[in-house]
Amino acid sequence: MSKAILSCAITGAIHTPSMSPHLPASGAEIAQSAIDAAAAGASILHLHARSDADGRPVQTAEAFLEFLPKIAASTDAILNITTGGSPHMSVAERVAPARDLKPELASLNMGSMNFGLFPMLKRYSDFQHDWERQHLENSRDLVFKNTYADIEHILGVCLPNGTRFEFECYDTSHLYNLAYFVDRGLVKPPFLVQTVFGILGGIGTHPDDVAHMKRTADRLFGSDYIWSVLGAGRSQMSIAATAAGQGGSVRVGLEDNLWLGKGQLAPDNATQVRKARDLLAALSVEVATPDEARKMLNLKGRDKVGF
Repeated sequence: MSKAILSCAITGAIHTPSMSPHLPASGAEIAQSAIDAAAAGASILHLHARSDADGRPVQTAEAFLEFLPKIAASTDAILNITTGGSPHMSVAERVAPARDLKPELASLNMGSMNFGLFPMLKRYSDFQHDWERQHLENSRDLVFKNTYADIEHILGVCLPNGTRFEFECYDTSHLYNLAYFVDRGLVKPPFLVQTVFGILGGIGTHPDDVAHMKRTADRLFGSDYIWSVLGAGRSQMSIAATAAGQGGSVRVGLEDNLWLGKGQLAPDNATQVRKARDLLAALSVEVATPDEARKMLNLKGRDKVGF
């Protein structure tokens, strides 16, 4: 039976607390949701931080320390700290927690792009906090900046700590950007290539889009990479199935999709993890344990992190 890495993105900057009562926002909620997702079978927990006061995205080491030690004490899952943070943050702000806390794994966005969240304003009208509506509205005129200098800076401050990366690729050009850094010798295999589908400004969710990203990554990286997918919104599970049937790994979680099915909010991250596990099992794919995933990704080990 083949093995896949199952990642769960616990919370993030795309959705706001008003969109679902189940989206974890406080440090305590993030910790418990992450622990439950790991118990459900997630190999990797992809983590953002939020303000306890109003659920606003926060990118400080102190905010991550509200939940990282508790998660680490309760599960052996790989803890993956974002360097994406929010598109509204500077790169210096975004990289600070990964730089200071030295995780086994951190995410890294591989190119600048339009990042359109504003279509969600058609579906949500009532917000608890003043910042939420503006957060979505501002994305009409937002470029999520990830220049070559930005990427090289993040690599330069994190690689000396032994941190490896989940390379988030939202379009074909991002795969070529990764290949550029590979050719320069700045990143070494195996690469965890997270192809992202369904964000307005990136590649779409058609099966041809998934196939195109896979073909391109195969051509650029051969056997040196592990392919994973995430589908934003309602495409989450269909894209997961498309990839899993080809030996790919999968990321789910409330950062990327608040729903379990049509008209049904996911009650927690663990429910999405279990649904993805069932999907993988139906395709005769076994979920890698955290230690198996560490070996697959050549990670430094949880005893070498800074938290």
